[in-house]
Amino acid sequence: MHWAQGRWYVPWLFLGVALLVISTFVLFPFFNTLLLSFTDATLLRGGGFIGVENFRELLGDSRFRTALLNSTLYVICVVPVMVVLPLILAALVAGKGRLLGFFRTSYYLPVIMSPVIVGLVWTNLLDRRGLVNAVLGWVSAVGEPVPFLTDRWLLLFSAMFVTIWMGMGYYMVIYLAALASIDPSLYDSAAVDGAGPVRKFLHVTMPGVRNTMGLIGLFSSIAAFRVFGEVYVLTDGTGGTGGDNLTMTMLIQREGTGLQARTGYAGAISLVMFAIMAVLLVLQLVAQNRQRRNR
Repeated sequence: MHWAQGRWYVPWLFLGVALLVISTFVLFPFFNTLLLSFTDATLLRGGGFIGVENFRELLGDSRFRTALLNSTLYVICVVPVMVVLPLILAALVAGKGRLLGFFRTSYYLPVIMSPVIVGLVWTNLLDRRGLVNAVLGWVSAVGEPVPFLTDRWLLLFSAMFVTIWMGMGYYMVIYLAALASIDPSLYDSAAVDGAGPVRKFLHVTMPGVRNTMGLIGLFSSIAAFRVFGEVYVLTDGTGGTGGDNLTMTMLIQREGTGLQARTGYAGAISLVMFAIMAVLLVLQLVAQNRQRRNR
């Protein structure tokens, strides 16, 4: 590589392909959406500049308020479970052995399944004539079928359950990697002090993976706020009765596709969603930095 010594452009030759891909599929769509959000563009018409009219319309759009509420509730309910439950699972299946390997594989299996397939499976399970209602009726737990897929709140929480079921195996694997870095002597010292499994988990395991918990909290927050597939399939693409279960991404999809698409308005929704996720990211990073300074 003597020919490359002293040539300023050589590093750019290695970065060129990556920068081209990022510019084409990330930067260009972002700035194009940013410009569209200030226009009245549709699918068939470029539209003209209208300033902040799209954002003013958002303030009075009941569908936007519903979608924002649903996506916010998704984050509030899903993220704490996603941070704690996979850690518990990882602590239970950490170690060697065929049985533990079987459980690790079983927990991870939903991760590699398509969200559409998972949604269809759970749609059939949660239907009024599905397996879940059949079992509840068989044990006389309910007098009539539970409307998992028709009641607004039951449908939303059912989608949250599916999201947790699909994602906990992925975060469990991340926790398993973090658990491997904890010094085993800490558990031995805790055992000498008379600590049981619960105290070991609370005072050794959790402090040992604190940074990983923050990272997973960040990942799961973004994923929860961007949820689409589970709710879309469970509601058969309708967003629930009267659109009561619309999420932000579903509203963007509804406004930005089809012959009647309002791409400018969809761009405004996307920009608001981006701003909310950016604020969420900054708040979590600030919280993590404070925790590091306080230790």
